[in-house]
Amino acid sequence: MRRAIYPGSFDPVTNGHLDIIERGSKLFDEIVVAILVNPEKRALFSIEERRAMIEEAAAGVRTDGCVVRVDSFQGLLVRYAVEQQADAIVRGIRAVSDYEYELQMALMNRRLEPRVETVFLTAAAAYSYVSSRLVKEIYQLGGPIDGLVPAPVEARMRAKFDAG
Repeated sequence: MRRAIYPGSFDPVTNGHLDIIERGSKLFDEIVVAILVNPEKRALFSIEERRAMIEEAAAGVRTDGCVVRVDSFQGLLVRYAVEQQADAIVRGIRAVSDYEYELQMALMNRRLEPRVETVFLTAAAAYSYVSSRLVKEIYQLGGPIDGLVPAPVEARMRAKFDAG
C-alpha cells in the first residue's frame, strides 16, 4: 500500500485542495489529508470544523479506490509521516514562489527522513491563484468565491462571517 500525507492548514479547504487530492489519488492507495495544528496561527475554523469540511468535500471527489482519510497533527511533518507509515508527502505548487519554499522544505525533510519522498503536483490552471488566505480576504471584502470553494464551505463561511 502506497500512503501519502497531504498536509496543510485547509482554513478553509478550496477547490484547489480537492484537485490535488483527486490527482494524488491516481498515485497512491491512501491519502491522509493532515491538518496542521498551529496554535500560533489564528484560524477562522476550528480543527473539528476543518475536518468536517474536508470529509464532506472529499466525499464528492473521484478517487478511483484511493482511500482519503482526514487527520490532524502537531510538530514536524516528517515525523508525523513516519508515524503514519507514509511513503510520500504531497504538496501542491501554484507558482515559482511556492516551489522555492516547498523545495527548501522537501530537502530538509529528506535530510531528516530519507525514506519519505516529497511529490510536487502543479496546480490546475483554474486554481493556480487560489489560496485559503485569498478566499477569506475576498469573501470578507464582499467578493464572490463561487467556484473557488465547495458550496458547503461557502455556506459555512457565510455563517462564520455573518455571526462575527
